[in-house]
Amino acid sequence: MFNCLQGYETIIFALKERNMALIKSISGIRGTIGGKPGTGLTPIDIVKFTTAYAAWIAQDTENKTIVIGRDGRISGEMVRNLVASTLQSVGFDVIDLGLSTTPTVEMAVKLESAAGGIILTASHNPKEWNALKLLNKEGEFLSAEAGQWILDYAEKNEPRFADINKIGKLSYNEDYIRKHIETILAHPLVDVKAIKKQNFKIVVDPVNSTGALAVPALLKELGVADVIVINEEVTGRFAHNPEPLPENLTELCSVVAKQNATMGIAVDPDVDRLCFVCDDGSLFGEEYTLVAIADYILSHKKGNTVSNLSSTRALKDVTEKHGGQYYPSAVGEVNVVKKMKEVNAVIGGEGNGGVIVPELHYGRDALIGIALFLTHLAKSGKTVKALRRTYPDYFISKNKIELAPEVNVKKVFKQIKDKYKKQPINIEDGLRIEFDNDWVHLRTSNTEPIIRIYAESSTETMAGNIAKRIMADIKEMMLEKAD
Repeated sequence: MFNCLQGYETIIFALKERNMALIKSISGIRGTIGGKPGTGLTPIDIVKFTTAYAAWIAQDTENKTIVIGRDGRISGEMVRNLVASTLQSVGFDVIDLGLSTTPTVEMAVKLESAAGGIILTASHNPKEWNALKLLNKEGEFLSAEAGQWILDYAEKNEPRFADINKIGKLSYNEDYIRKHIETILAHPLVDVKAIKKQNFKIVVDPVNSTGALAVPALLKELGVADVIVINEEVTGRFAHNPEPLPENLTELCSVVAKQNATMGIAVDPDVDRLCFVCDDGSLFGEEYTLVAIADYILSHKKGNTVSNLSSTRALKDVTEKHGGQYYPSAVGEVNVVKKMKEVNAVIGGEGNGGVIVPELHYGRDALIGIALFLTHLAKSGKTVKALRRTYPDYFISKNKIELAPEVNVKKVFKQIKDKYKKQPINIEDGLRIEFDNDWVHLRTSNTEPIIRIYAESSTETMAGNIAKRIMADIKEMMLEKAD
C-alpha cells in the first residue's frame, strides 16, 4: 500500500548546474525568475510573451477583457504588475482577481465573458519558478495550434502598443473564490448535510500558497467545523517542495495520525492538484483521487471517463463496473479535455490528482474534488482507509530523469522503441510499452527538462523492476557517444 516514504527516484545526468531555465511550450511560459533575457523568466520575456498572447486574442475578437490571477509565490506581485501593465499597454482591459487559484481564474473567464485569461503560477515547481498559464475565452488551456502561434509570434514579430487614448483599464475583483465555492455548493452531487453530519476532523496542507485561502473556506461552507491548517501563511516560501508527492507530505501524514483526524488534504500552490491522507497517516494515493471521485459520480450518473496514458488502470476498472467506457488520452490537461468532449465523459482527469468535472468547468479543480470526495466518504459510512481498500490495488512507480541540454531525446526514444519492438507500443504521447497486463510510459515533460518514466503493475516490486529496467536502458543510451 501507500505510505509517506514512497515517491520519485531522480537520476541526474546534467553535466553542469543550470541555475536558470526558461521553458517555452504550447501550455505556457515557465521559468526561473531572473537572469538574462531568454535564459530565465525576466521582465523582458514576460512582456514579450504577454504581447504575443494579446496579439493572438486580438486576431479573432474585439473583446478587450482579460482576467488574471496569481498564486502565492514570492515573485507573484512583480509578475502580476508586468502582465497587467503590458496588457493595458496593448489596449486590453484587465480584471485582476489577486491571490487566487487556477480553477477559479478558469471559471472567472467564463463568468466575466472575457476574451481570455492568464494564471500566474508555476504550479508544483519550487519557489524560484513562475509562469504564464494562458487560457482561451472558454477558460480552458490553449490548443497546440494556438500555443504554437503565440510562440512563433513572440519570436518573429515586434509588439505594437496602444496610444494614450486606447490603453486598457485595470479593475480588481477579489470575490471570485467565494463565487467558486458557491458554484461548488450548488452541484447536485455535493451533499452538505451528509458531510456536516459526520463531524469530520480534517488537516490541510496548502503549502504556503492560495490553497490556504480557498480550502479552509470551502470546508467551512461544507460544514466541517474542525479544520487544522499547517503551512498556512501565504508567503510563497514553501515549507517543503510544493509538488504533492509522498516524500513531500511527511508532515501532513504525521499531523493526521497525531491528531486522530479523519483525513488530510494536500493541494499544490495553484490548487488544481489534490491528494488525500488516510486516517492512519498513510497516503490514499494520488492516482486514486480521480478513481474515488469517479466511482461516486458514476454511481449517480452513468457515462464515460477519460484519463491520460500515465494514469492507473483502476479508473478503467471502476468505469466498466458502472457500465461506462474508459478512454485514454495523451498527457496534458488540454488533451484530456479534448478527449472528454469527444466521448462526452462525465468525469476525467489525470493520475497526478487532477480532477475535471465538466458541469463546473473543463479544468482540473481540487476544490470540487474535495467536495465530491467528502460527500462520497460521508455517504459510504467508511473511514478513508476502508474506502481506499474498496478499490483495486495497482502500483505505479513514478520516476524522472533530468536531461542535460546535449541529450538527443529523439534518438534515445528510437533506440528504446527498437529494443522493445516485439511488445505492443503506443507512440501517441512519447512511448507506452505494454508487458502483458503491465505497462511503462516514457515521455518528456512540457514544463521541465526531464523524461518521466511511469510503470504500473499489480505488485509494487514488479512496477519498480519494470521502471528500473527502462531507466537502465535510458542511462546506457544517454551515455553513449553522440554520432
